[in-house]
Amino acid sequence: MVGPSDRTFSDQTEEIMQATYRALREHGYADLTIKRIADEYGKSTAAVHYYYDTKDDLLAAFLDYLLEQFVDSIHDVETTDPEARLDILLDELLVKLQENPDLSVALLEMRSQAPYKEAFSDRFRQNDEYIRYLLKAVINHGIDEGVFNDVDAEHVTRSLLTIIDGARTRAVMLDDTAELETARQTAGEYADAMLR
Repeated sequence: MVGPSDRTFSDQTEEIMQATYRALREHGYADLTIKRIADEYGKSTAAVHYYYDTKDDLLAAFLDYLLEQFVDSIHDVETTDPEARLDILLDELLVKLQENPDLSVALLEMRSQAPYKEAFSDRFRQNDEYIRYLLKAVINHGIDEGVFNDVDAEHVTRSLLTIIDGARTRAVMLDDTAELETARQTAGEYADAMLR
């Protein structure tokens, strides 16, 4: 399993990441520039370039930042109950996305660049591996506890990720967050059918 980076973010980096987040939501990947990020940051482009040589360097760091935020939100969950943890994970992966549809569009644009930009590809692969690890660990824990049926956890995990990824893409392409709601219900039904 490839875990998230162990980076810590300084106050300046945190501010740049938040500025990048706002700029991506407003302009999308295609129209994003260091100037627009600097405007959101409230400083000059030189101040951004002090930390990042190129837009792609900054966006690779931003993908690291997003994964760290996701990891933090999952680690803050206090329950160890496998059923509750699976529900929380599915909510994080599908329901929470509805809060930021503009960011979902920008991330899909960045995903489309992954075949051409190794730094993006590496980050998206790392993210996928980590989410797959989390889902599989929760399923295996439920099997070990006798809460879930004895199933092929890898197969169930990959199937859930197919539902999740498909819904994310459809929600952006169709500009319809109802796709995420449908997918959340479908993922729950699939998990019930396979695991309980």
